[in-house]
This record gives sequence, structure tokens and C-alpha cells, in this order.
Amino acid sequence: MKFIFEVHIKDGYQTEDYAHAWVRASELIQRAPGARGTTLHRKLGDPRTLIAIAYWDSKAARDAMEARPDPEVAAIIREAAQYCDIRLIGEFDEPEWCVTPAAPATP
Repeated sequence: MKFIFEVHIKDGYQTEDYAHAWVRASELIQRAPGARGTTLHRKLGDPRTLIAIAYWDSKAARDAMEARPDPEVAAIIREAAQYCDIRLIGEFDEPEWCVTPAAPATP
């Protein structure tokens, strides 16, 4: 399962300001059962827009983490709010099937 959101860095702040908070919060969140990692990506052509993806074993695992809020994570999120605006894109299941093209043959 993927939890995906878009981050817009506010004027007067740098992407690195948010990235630092993201790493701190992610390190704590990844201790939760079912957490499978996080990634943060800059948008091509607009480095002040980011996509954040959190990977979980299941929606239930993520919901269980949210049901027991970590005060340290909450404090980091409150602090980061000064740097950015965050918009939830959504929660996505793993595909039921996935088609991956074969790698091209090497000469």
C-alpha cells in the first residue's frame, strides 16, 4: 500500500528545510509495524514541489500507526507546517497484476 502526498514549499524556505523534517519524522514512523519505507521526490522543472510516498504492508497497518500518534512525530509535522503546504493525493493498493516489459537485448 502506498500513502502519497504532494508538498509545496512556501516562499522564503528551501526544499531542504522540509526534507530535513521528512527524514526525522520518517525515521520514527518506520519503527511502526508494517512500515516499509519512504521516498521524497522533486518535481522535474519545479523543485519546490515534491511528491512524498510512504510504503506500508497494508492500510490497516498504517491506520494502526495513526491511531497511536507519536508526540515526537506530531511535533515535527507541526514544525514543518511553516515550510510547506501538504495535499493528500491518496492511498493506493498494490496492483492486482503488473506488466513489466522485458529489458532490451544487449548487442
